[in-house]
Order: sequence, then structure tokens, then C-alpha cells
Amino acid sequence: MPRRRIGFWYRFAAVICKPPLVVLLRRDWRGMEHIPAEGGFITAVNHNSHVDPFAYAHFQYNTGRVPRFLAKSGLFKKGFVGAAMRGTGQIPVYRESTDALSAFRAAIDAVDRGECVAFYPEGTLTRDPDGWPMTAKTGAARVALQTKCPVIPVAQWGCNELLPPYAKKPNLLPRKTHRVLAGPPVDLARFYDREMTAELLKEATEVIMAAVTAQLELIRGEKAPETPYDPRRERIEQRRRTQAQTQTHQEAGQTVQEEGLGK
Repeated sequence: MPRRRIGFWYRFAAVICKPPLVVLLRRDWRGMEHIPAEGGFITAVNHNSHVDPFAYAHFQYNTGRVPRFLAKSGLFKKGFVGAAMRGTGQIPVYRESTDALSAFRAAIDAVDRGECVAFYPEGTLTRDPDGWPMTAKTGAARVALQTKCPVIPVAQWGCNELLPPYAKKPNLLPRKTHRVLAGPPVDLARFYDREMTAELLKEATEVIMAAVTAQLELIRGEKAPETPYDPRRERIEQRRRTQAQTQTHQEAGQTVQEEGLGK
């Protein structure tokens, strides 16, 4: 299927966004040859800064295949931002939906129309202390298995040095470098034509994230942790630590009280 034209709104957004990005960030972009020239596909991208959606969109805009991001439906409703979101073909996600597949129906339709849909599989900024990709949600895998489209793993690094996760002020100097490395399509063929169970989606998601992490290892020249950071597991461990500390304090207080009564 032929690719969709970039269109007025995306070109207009590029005119607004590209100049500050060029000023703030050097570019070290590699792997553009892996971005399909035609047909629908998915990119799976790591997320480590509030700036990186703009910088990554710049990278892919320059390939001629503009990304369609999934975004909160509220952004589409009114005003200039809403008009821009609709005009650039971004994909609204209705959080009130209880059907996981219907929540991604627009993404599936976009891929079927020959679009690129860019996923941040982690769903939010990474919480890994060293900036590595953490465990991911299964939306990208669900769309990929439903459409059997190519999944391009993409790693990026540098925007997090300009604006670290959850930071309020950017580090403007020295000028940072936005590094992007797109890899070859992830082989998901072994998951095709199988029942789309939670376990299957989890396994396919892990394969996708392993490919993204491998690209980031090449960019950083370091090895990622063997086990990705898991926010859910960390919350459970934090609750256990809090409960243990509370129990220790209670026991210590009881001991002091008993010693006082003994005197």
C-alpha cells in the first residue's frame, strides 16, 4: 500500500518545532534505511524525556515516513492543539474504554492504511534509575500481531540529558546530542496465527523490548541490566519495605514501653 503524503499540518508543525530542536540538539541519527519506504508499520521507541517525542518525530519526519503517535483523547477536543493533533493524524486513545483491542483499533486501522504508528511500549517515561527501558505494556505487540506488519525497534538517547525524566528545568549547556538508532524489523513470525493470550502478548512484547534495548546498548556502549526495571514489582517491594519498617518501629516502641513499665 502506498504511503500517505505528509500533508499541511505536519509540515506546519515541522516549521514550528524544527528550528528550536536544531538549536538545542546536535544529531547523530542512524538506521534510517530500516524505515520501510512503503506500507504500514510500527516503530517501538524507548522513552526517557518529555522532549524525545518531538526529537524522535524530527528524526522520522526526515525519513519521509511521519509517525502517528497515540495520545490522550482530551488533546484532540478543542483549540489549536486539538486542530494540530487531528490535522497531523495523531491517534486518540480513549482511556475510558474497557476493551483493550478497541482502544487500539485506530492504530490497527492506521497500519492497514499504510501509516506508521509510533509506540512508546513502556507507556510512560522510564523509571529505571540508569535510563534503560523498563517492562512494557502489550499494545504494540497486539497491533503487530493483529496486522502482521513490520516492527522497527528504535532507541534514542540524549534528550534525557537535555531534560531528564521528571525534571522541571532543562540543562541547555553544553549542547546535547540526540542519538537515534533504528534496527531491522523484529522477527515475530513465531507468534502469528496463534491464540492472542495474555502470555503470548507478554512474550512478544519482551521480544520487541529486547530489540529496542539492544539498539540502546549500541548507542551507549554499555550492557543493560539482565532484568528490566519493573515498576509494579518495585511498588510491591516498596510496600513490603514500608510494612517491615512500620512493624520494626512498632516493635521498638512496644519494647520501650514494656521496659518503662518494668521500671
